[in-house]
Amino acid sequence: MAEKKSFVLRIDPETMKAIEKWAADEFRSINGQLEWIINKSLKEEGRLKKNY
Repeated sequence: MAEKKSFVLRIDPETMKAIEKWAADEFRSINGQLEWIINKSLKEEGRLKKNY
């Protein structure tokens, strides 16, 4: 498994609530959902070359 780096994220309550709901709808943890959103965006913009 690849090593993962931790960091603090400040996010407004409304956005957090939307992410929590989206994660629950897709049976993911909030952390997993955020990773999925970030990876999807990076791939779509051609900024991530690796396939996960």
